[in-house]
Order: sequence, then C-alpha cells, then structure tokens
Amino acid sequence: MNRSDLTVSSFLLIALLGSFALGAEKKPKPNVVFFLVDDLGWADVGCYGSKFHETPAIDQLAKEGMLFDNAYSTCHVCSPSRASILTGKYPARTNLTEWLGGRPERDYEPLHHGEKLTALPDEEVTLAETLKRHGYATANYGKAHLRVDPKAYGFDEEITGWVRSYHYPFGGAYNNKLPAQKGDYYTDKLTDAALDFIERNKDQPFFVHLEHFAVHDPIQGRPDLVEKYRKKLAAMPKREGPDFILESNPDGPLLTEEELKALAENDELHAHQEARVWWVKQKQDNVEFAGMLEATDESLARIRAKLKELGLDKNTIVIFTADNGGMSASNQYRGINHSRNSLDSRFASSNLPLRGAKGWNYEGGVRVPLVVHWPGRTKPNSKSHALVTGTDYYPTLLEMMGLPTLPEQHVDGVSFLPALRGKAHDRGAIYWHFPHYSNHGYQSPGGAIRLGKYKLLEYYEKGSVQLFDLEQDIGEQNDLSESKPDITAKLLKMFHDWRDEVDAKMPYPKTATSKPAKGSRVTKPKPNNAPRSGSNLVADVASFAPGWKVRDWGGPAMKPGLRAQWDGREKVLLTHPLSKTVPCVLSRKVDVPAGKKTTPQLDVTNHPKGNWKLVVLVNGKEELSEDITETKWQRFEVDLSKHDGKTVDVELQNQATGWSHEAAYWSRIAIKR
Repeated sequence: MNRSDLTVSSFLLIALLGSFALGAEKKPKPNVVFFLVDDLGWADVGCYGSKFHETPAIDQLAKEGMLFDNAYSTCHVCSPSRASILTGKYPARTNLTEWLGGRPERDYEPLHHGEKLTALPDEEVTLAETLKRHGYATANYGKAHLRVDPKAYGFDEEITGWVRSYHYPFGGAYNNKLPAQKGDYYTDKLTDAALDFIERNKDQPFFVHLEHFAVHDPIQGRPDLVEKYRKKLAAMPKREGPDFILESNPDGPLLTEEELKALAENDELHAHQEARVWWVKQKQDNVEFAGMLEATDESLARIRAKLKELGLDKNTIVIFTADNGGMSASNQYRGINHSRNSLDSRFASSNLPLRGAKGWNYEGGVRVPLVVHWPGRTKPNSKSHALVTGTDYYPTLLEMMGLPTLPEQHVDGVSFLPALRGKAHDRGAIYWHFPHYSNHGYQSPGGAIRLGKYKLLEYYEKGSVQLFDLEQDIGEQNDLSESKPDITAKLLKMFHDWRDEVDAKMPYPKTATSKPAKGSRVTKPKPNNAPRSGSNLVADVASFAPGWKVRDWGGPAMKPGLRAQWDGREKVLLTHPLSKTVPCVLSRKVDVPAGKKTTPQLDVTNHPKGNWKLVVLVNGKEELSEDITETKWQRFEVDLSKHDGKTVDVELQNQATGWSHEAAYWSRIAIKR
C-alpha cells in the first residue's frame, strides 16, 4: 500500500470511529423514576408475602425486575431516611437524625435528646443537583419533608407539602399547587402531576422523585377501594391469634408475663407510660389502609403505562421502595379499647414476621421493600439477598447512568451495581443511630449495626444490648448477646468506632441545671404563650354558651375559640387543657327549680389525632366521666333532679389523656328544663 492509499484508509478509519463515537453520544441517557412510599411495611406488598393487600403493579415490577429482600432505610422515621437517599450520607454524619420538626422532650424521659439539625444542610450536593448538572429535568412531588424548598437543592419543579386529608381539600400547599376539586383523591392527583411532567419532558432525560405521602396517616383509603376490602375482609375466615400485643422497651422495667397481662387489661396511658409498653398490631385487616395502598399501586401502574405510551419504558430505570417500616405501632400513645374505626385510624398494618414498627430499630422499623427495574440489564423475576441501605442509591444510580461518581459526597454509599448484574455483593456493615425518643413507642434512644447475618442493637439509657441472627430469626425473638459474647463485643466495638468516625451526637442525662440540646423541641409552656385574661376565648365562651365562664385553658397552637364549622356542624367551640394535669374548665351556677327536671346537655367530639376526657362535677362531686376517643358527635346529659330547689355549681372539664391534640369540640352546652 502506498502513502496515498494509507492516508485515505486512515482518514476513513478515523471517520468511521468518529461516527461510532457520535452515535454513542446520541444514545439517550436513561430516565429515572424513584417511587418512594411513606410508611410502607416490608410485608405489606403482595410480592413480599401479603395475603390481604393487593398490589398487582408492584408485583409485576418485581416479575420484570429484581426484588431485594435485605433492603433497609437508614432510619426508622422519614426525614433522615429521605435525606440519606438524596445525599448518600448516614443521618448521624449529616446530623439530620429525626423527623422534622421532631418529637418534643417529655418530663418522664431521663435523657435529653441528642443535638440535631432541623433542615437539610445547604452544603450537601444532592442527587438531584448532580443529575441536573448532567442535563436532567428534575421534579419532586409529594412529601419532601426536609424543611427546604426542593428547588433549592436541585429540583426544577416541586409540588410538596403535608397532607391533612386524602380527600379534597388536601390541606397546606396542595390546595394551591395541586389542581383538584371535591371528590378527588390526593394520591391520584399527585400521580397526575408526575404524568404531566413526564409528558412535558419526554424529549430529554428526566428524574422524577415521586415521594408519595401515602401510606402515612391520616389513614384514609379511596372509597371504592375501601368498600372492596370491606367485602373481602367480611368473606375471609377469622384468623387465629391476638389482634394486638404489648411490646416493652428493653431499656425499661423487666416485666413478667403476668405483669404484661395486667397491663393489657389496664389499657391506660399512665400505666403504660410508666411500664414503657406499647401496643403493636398483629394482623393485616385494615380496610382503609388497604384502600390507600392499592391506590398507590395504581399510581405505579399509571406511571409505567405513560412511559410505555411515550416509548420511554425501555430507557427508564424505576426504583420502588419505602422510607421506613410500617406503622403497626400508633403515632403517639393510643390504647386499643376503642371502636374498630378508631383503631383503623391509628394502627396501619402488621409487619409480621418482622418485629416492631416504624419508630423502632427492630426489623419492622427499618427493613423495607425494594424492587429495581433496569430494562435490558436486570434479570427478570430475580431476587437478591444483598444488603442495601438508603445511602447506596446515589452512587448506584450514577454508575447505572454511566456518570462519574462523587465519593466525597455519597461517602456512606456503596454501589450495589454488582447485585443488579446478578453477581455477589458485600457492602459491609450497615449502621443506624437515633439519639431521640421514638414517637411510636416508649423506645429509648438507640442504634444498631448489621454485619452479615448478625444484627446488634444498643439502647442509650442503660446501655442494654441485643444480638440476633437474622438468617435464623428474622422476627428477632432469640437474643444471643450472652450466648455469643465474642460476636457481641466485636459488633459493639465496630458500632462505637463508627459513631466516633461520623461524630454522632449522643443523648445525655437530665440534671437540675441541664438544658435541651440544639434543635430540640420542648413541651414546657413559654410565658408569652400563657393564656391571658380578656382573651378571645373568654368572650367566645360567653357568646357560645351565655352564663358559662372558662379558666385554666391552654394550647395556643390549636387556637382555642369559636369555629364557624367543624365536622358538619356550625358554630363549634374549641377548648384545650392548660397542661397534662390541669384541665380546661367551663363553669357556672345552675338553678334547679323544684319539681322540674333540669339537665345540662352537651354535644362533644374530639380531634382526629387526639383524645380527651369529659368530666362533669356538680358541687365538686364527679357525676360523669367519659373518654372521648372517636371523631363523631356524642350527646351527654346529667340529671340534676336530686338537687331539687337548690343552686349548684357545675363544672365541665376538658382533661388531657396524653399530650397531643387534647382539644375538646363543643357544638352544644345547654341547660334543659
């Protein structure tokens, strides 16, 4: 070959290679839909074993993708877990360790909560920011819950906020940001927004972070689906075993079976608080929750249908998971001696065979479902036993997309790309750190480590330790900490060394001079929040029920006073106790005519999130005591006939039974003669 032929051949080769390179550049970047469900238990989904809930779209995703049976959230509550997904860092490292704004400190707790941040740190370079820099359109819909506008950390669009009702109006920012009308269901409308974004950005790569508020409370299913499950439940045979069990705090008092049985019969706040026990649901039979979950499953089906319609399904990665375990233990203290409707509004589902619930470091609080569909890459209908946690999504997605990783940012993340390719994957230990008291049980601040098949839990009040072999004991019933001292010591040292490495903030004892840590919430009333004479409530009571006076009222955050309407009634009075021990009192003198029946008549209800006790005193003697535990109007009467011909002092007390939303709603206070 002469020089001329060689030059031409070289030119053609370079041109050919250039065309290949150009073709490679034109290959579209994969889209990402991160489908995150709130408070979804590991066992709530059909492909993870649920026999009551129907989740055909999630099950289909698992048939087409890869199911992980050892996936975890980085925290048993939402905000820290969500932050880890976006930052690739453990909550202990960022110091965003509790849900925002967090559980207030309580007088009976011996420790102050650990110091914490109250918003996502500005310096974090989130997954959304990184993808945006690589040309991705980014959107965040649903429960962001990081106390920062999502547009400030990498999202082009956002429709986020807190849901007050799944039935329109939804409350908060959604009333303005989410087009809806009477009869609409929140989960459906949030999905509409995601579909619209996908349609508008079909010609460029996109990242949709769909953070469903479902299946978080309020537990309100879509009516058509609730009715479906009501019929299904009625047709099922009654299942054996208890509906609820009492779980104790390993750092609390040691309780015998007889003591637990006595506490089960004495379903009362203060007895359970002192013993540090909490009710945990044992059966999946909540029709409202089932209706919520299937509506969420339909959302996934609609998203995937839209991707297929637009020809994007072969180039879109779909990740389905949850932010923490299921709410089988109620939010705030809730006993079980109530109606079925009341219990269904407080206990979502059962996490069995896992122990515990959201708010606990047991598997029920941190093990979550995870399905990854990577078209053409993951083997259909495959399962991985690899350990995965929330920090790992950041580096994994970057590698799946062929983008450079950021190891200094996602420092705690380990890519599970080998597992997605069907290869062995050992990411090493997984850690949890929660230096706060739980909102879903009297659990001490504590943490945990899982290495291989072993999981060690440490509680920070007394230093109690538990060790479990999860391969043999997924329900964490057989504590091996004493029978396997070498493994216990090894894992405990690893856990302590890790806490030192990430500078984990710890709780500390309360003393006469100690103060709560930075970021903590406290329950002690501030002087400027104390009710003052001449306030609106005094005038509102006089207007609502002439002749009655009010004293010892509190709860300024709930704005005691008259409401134009509440729960279907007009002109409703709200009162609130001054404290956990000092009730709000409405009082007046009542003349009881001789020979004429005289009865005070009271129509009352409660706030959906809190109970209260109605007590009626006549001349200082208790004549009526009723726990108001259901959000429905009830009428009570007290016969004053035995005080015939006399004038008596009548007091109506709004007593606290816990300390959350202890408001009384009155639509009638009248003296009937």
